[in-house]
Amino acid sequence: MSKTISLPAEALVDHNAARAIASGHCADPFTQLGLQDRGNAVLLTVFVPGADAVTCLTGKIETVLTPLHDYPGMFIARFDKRPKTYRLRATAQGHAWDFEDPYRFGPVLTDEDIHYIGEGRHRRLWAALGAHVMTRDGVAGTHFAVWAPNAQRVSVVGDFNVWDGRRAPMRRRGGGVWEIFIPGVAPGDVYKYELIGAHGTRLPLKADPMGFGAEHPPRTGSVVRDLSHADWHDAAYLKRRGAAQSIDAPITIYEVNLASWKRAPGNRPLSYLELATDLVDYAAWMGFTHLELMPISEHPFDGSWGYQPVGMFAPTIRHGTPDEFRALVDAAHAMGLGVLLDWVPGHFPIDDHGLGNFDGTHLYEHADPREGFHQDWNTLIPNFGRNEVANYYTSNALYWLEEYHLDGIRVDAVASMLYRDYSRQHDAWVPNKDGGRENFEAIALLQNMNTLTYGEVPGIMTVAEESTAFPGVSRPVDYGGLGFGFKWNMGWMNDSLRYMEKDPIHRRHHHHEMTFSLHYAFGENYVLPISHDEVVHGKGSMLHKMPGNAWERFANLRAYYGFMWTHPGKKLLFMGQEFAQSKEWNHNQSLDWHECDDGRHKGMQMWVRDLNRFYRATPSLYLNDTRPSGFQWLEANDADRSVFAYVRHGGPNDPKVVVVMNMTPVERPGYRVGLPLAGRWREALNSDAEAYGGGGRGNMGGVMSENVPRMGQDQSAVMNIPPLSTVIFIQDAK
Repeated sequence: MSKTISLPAEALVDHNAARAIASGHCADPFTQLGLQDRGNAVLLTVFVPGADAVTCLTGKIETVLTPLHDYPGMFIARFDKRPKTYRLRATAQGHAWDFEDPYRFGPVLTDEDIHYIGEGRHRRLWAALGAHVMTRDGVAGTHFAVWAPNAQRVSVVGDFNVWDGRRAPMRRRGGGVWEIFIPGVAPGDVYKYELIGAHGTRLPLKADPMGFGAEHPPRTGSVVRDLSHADWHDAAYLKRRGAAQSIDAPITIYEVNLASWKRAPGNRPLSYLELATDLVDYAAWMGFTHLELMPISEHPFDGSWGYQPVGMFAPTIRHGTPDEFRALVDAAHAMGLGVLLDWVPGHFPIDDHGLGNFDGTHLYEHADPREGFHQDWNTLIPNFGRNEVANYYTSNALYWLEEYHLDGIRVDAVASMLYRDYSRQHDAWVPNKDGGRENFEAIALLQNMNTLTYGEVPGIMTVAEESTAFPGVSRPVDYGGLGFGFKWNMGWMNDSLRYMEKDPIHRRHHHHEMTFSLHYAFGENYVLPISHDEVVHGKGSMLHKMPGNAWERFANLRAYYGFMWTHPGKKLLFMGQEFAQSKEWNHNQSLDWHECDDGRHKGMQMWVRDLNRFYRATPSLYLNDTRPSGFQWLEANDADRSVFAYVRHGGPNDPKVVVVMNMTPVERPGYRVGLPLAGRWREALNSDAEAYGGGGRGNMGGVMSENVPRMGQDQSAVMNIPPLSTVIFIQDAK
């Protein structure tokens, strides 16, 4: 009969593994640290660099661990029976502290999580990866998980472990996922990932691709945030928003850069909580239906305005915490305002802490710079052909809609995604598998994103900033389209602004730059955008695009806004343009709100306010935005006098609207305009009204039709059309 020999703890040590742990190269720490079965014994191994002694506490029993002097910081103890639970106590230079061993906790992610992550089909990827505050076995802490399939070792580092990558190496799971639960890590703690890359090189510390918070730039750490205690009060709004965001609804969007809309004393940007009152109240007072926020995803460089994001899952800390951003959205909903987010999946910056070369390989980006590098913006292009990368972006879109109750996303620079040769020389791009220029992988990503978001979140809207004639941008995916709800009408913007910038004496030669948009106005579900892009990089403000003296500039711009608000399509106006800010937008300072004390600027502000309110109250101006039946030319060819006239039609019982524009500084008295119906037509809005800074010329409140055929109509009326004006008439109720 053989005799069992009880071996000392030192005899159970795997010295190769101990060497790897001490040097920070252990690829599989959960097979070495914590409690491990070693034959008939159980070995406890802990690694606490700097500790003089470590004790294991199991109930009332204290077991002093043996230091391994060949591997400083490593301590071991042998047990004949596995303890059910334990804590650790370390001492160093006379100080003692108790802590939980992260290596006594099992995996958090399920096999199903790992399966769907590996396939690139985890719809709510943020629920699995990232940093999640939780309690396990009665112990509070944070679970970390990250995708880095080619890394040799991944560790979580932060203040909680003195940024030492040897202290918290993670457990490798399938599909390239690494995870660990670290007791004691709490909301507000800063962390990064330290990776040893595919080639054995320790990489620059990486921010969490799924991080829910970030440090104030220029610091680049991720911050643990607990998203599980949202306090929403917008259930009633969410139930009705679908109708408010349909193609048949009035939509007028106020595009905002939060950092420069208004600033506090000392040139400090407003917080989310301050914006929840100041911005929300103002946008509601102005009559807008939506706020569109330029990207607030965390970004390292202020001058990118958020369009070069690193923290795709983190609202920028520049204005506050995620919960405070939620409060801004909730406040907007309480005032009946929708909130749209500019979303940037097309590229990301090359900063060392970002996605580039994440695990020592071109993981998120293409390896070939002809596919993976944006020459215009000095950024990297995601490899959407990789399922896990595409999943990262589609899940991110859903994340903003679900976690922050956003009402939609506007996707930036879609054209740069759709075409492989976008802004490239003929020899600087790679054709698709069929030899063409279309980016099939990006197209699939956009289709999948739209299918996912519309399918999972009722009532939302997606908008494409797409500047080409790519077909079917706002057509459903199952009809061969990209699946967006709306598309920016860049053609209308370019043509109409080019016309308005001309001296009126020359406009007669460019008349159809104002009418051409009606040839394609119903091919997509359009938004008419006057965005930040039109007032930066030396383009000047909207006011200073207009020709003429000071009075004429204001009159031109008022007339142009009248054209915009009565043209088919939803509306978008960038902040500051509603009061005709004189200077080009500067992201480093507040808008020039003092200009509203000037009657001309105040008049413009009131003109936009009244346009918004009349537009929202008048179905004929929005109900048939996507149908040819909603628009009818009365006069499209009077180039010599630069006069335009048209009808907007709503439902069968909705009062019709007639719009007449004079784009010269010459008053047109006695101008006969055809009318679609007999009766009185009330002059509802006139951009030349004195209240808006105009000359007060018009039609004494309205006109009465006469049985005189004109412009293809049986009825007509003689009108006075003020110089540089848009005059809007509505059919009086019978």
